[in-house]
Amino acid sequence: MEFRIATISDINRIMDIIRQAQEYLRNKGVDQWQDNYPNLNIIRDDIEKRKGYVLEKDGQVVATVAISFSDEKTYEKIYEGKWITENEYAVIHRIAVDNNFKGKRLSSEIIAQVEKMCLQSDIYSIKVDTHKQNESMKKMLSNNGFQYCGIIFLEDGSERVAYEKVI
Repeated sequence: MEFRIATISDINRIMDIIRQAQEYLRNKGVDQWQDNYPNLNIIRDDIEKRKGYVLEKDGQVVATVAISFSDEKTYEKIYEGKWITENEYAVIHRIAVDNNFKGKRLSSEIIAQVEKMCLQSDIYSIKVDTHKQNESMKKMLSNNGFQYCGIIFLEDGSERVAYEKVI
């Protein structure tokens, strides 16, 4: 497996995986990633800002993620809890795995790669948020050592549950 920065030539494959994830969430009754989010412009922006990454298996993109090392404005205020640390952190956004590869712990592989990136930059915290009904994401986070920290609100006012992992 190869974890690498996404290129513009990956955009159609990334969007295929995103659409699969949108359908998966819709079928589970989770109101996350609906209403044209994330869309082609967001993914293109991730790639142009070098925040988009892909996981390849045998030359095929099988998972995608956006990683940011700049402060997340929506994480400045957390409710009904608190962050574990107040130090620099990485943020994981838009993680998705191709349906044909679900259950193979590819999300865990991505988390491990993000941890390596953090340690190389002397960053010891990873933060992430998800919809309160996204049980598969919450389980994956728990299985990878993330701790529930509280509630944050996105810029559009949507509520999300927030997690942090200290590495």
